[in-house]
Amino acid sequence: MKKIVAQALLLASLLPSAHAAIPTYDYKVVRSYPHDTQAFTEGLLYRDGFLYESTGLNGKSSIRKVDLASGKVLQSKDIPPQYFGEGLTVWGDTLVGLTWQTQTGFVFDLKTFELKNQFAYPGEGWGLTHNGKELIMSDGTSTLRFLDPKTFLEVRRIKVTADGIAVDQLNELEVVEGEIYANIWHTNTIARIDPASGKITGWIDFGKLYPDAGKGQNAENVMNGIAYDAEKKRLFVTGKLWPKIYEVKIIPRK
Repeated sequence: MKKIVAQALLLASLLPSAHAAIPTYDYKVVRSYPHDTQAFTEGLLYRDGFLYESTGLNGKSSIRKVDLASGKVLQSKDIPPQYFGEGLTVWGDTLVGLTWQTQTGFVFDLKTFELKNQFAYPGEGWGLTHNGKELIMSDGTSTLRFLDPKTFLEVRRIKVTADGIAVDQLNELEVVEGEIYANIWHTNTIARIDPASGKITGWIDFGKLYPDAGKGQNAENVMNGIAYDAEKKRLFVTGKLWPKIYEVKIIPRK
C-alpha cells in the first residue's frame, strides 16, 4: 500500500483548520445512492447519465460502468493482476486509466471497454481528470502534471500549495467549474485548487460524512472519489469500500 509520510499525518490531524487564511466549506447531503462495498475506489466520473469507476488492488482492479440510482455494475473489465488500478477519466470516446507503481496507463473504448492503447509515464500514477484540453494527473506528491491527451507526454506542471506550504498526497481528481478538486489521501478533506497557480483556494471538510472512514479491519476505506455532472451541477463523492455514493452541495461554513 501507499506509504504514509509525515506530511500526510500532519494533514490528517490538522486540515482544514491548519491554514486559517484559506476558507473552509461544509456540505449538505442532497441524496445518497448504493455503492459496491467491494469496490476499492480509485477513480470516479460521471458521463451521459452513468458513473464510471476504476478500482484498485492487485488482482482486484477493474473499470466499471455503474447505474447511479441502483449502484448496479452494468459493465466491467478486469485489469491484469500485475497492475494496481488508479485514476480514471474520459477523453472523447475513450476511458483513460492509470496504474500505481507500474508506470503504465491504459486507453479503453468507452462503449465496449476494449483496450485500444497503452502508454508509459515516470513515477507513480494516482488520480486523473481533464480540463477539456489536457489530462491532469496526480502522483502522490505536491505536483500535478498536465499531459497531452494524444501523446500522453507531460506539457507542464504545477506545484500545489496552501499558504506557501507544499501539499502532497493529492489523490483522486475532478475538474469542477474550472477548479481542480483533489482528495487528500487519508483525510476527509477535498482541496479546491486554482489550476493556474496551484494555490489551494478552499478546503471542503467531509469529516462527518462517513464516520467509519479509515477505521475497522481495513483502515484503507478512506474517502476517495469525486464525480461531477456539469449539466445538472451535481457533485458526487464516495470512498474506498464505502456503502454509499453521496450527492452533495457545497456550502460556506457559518
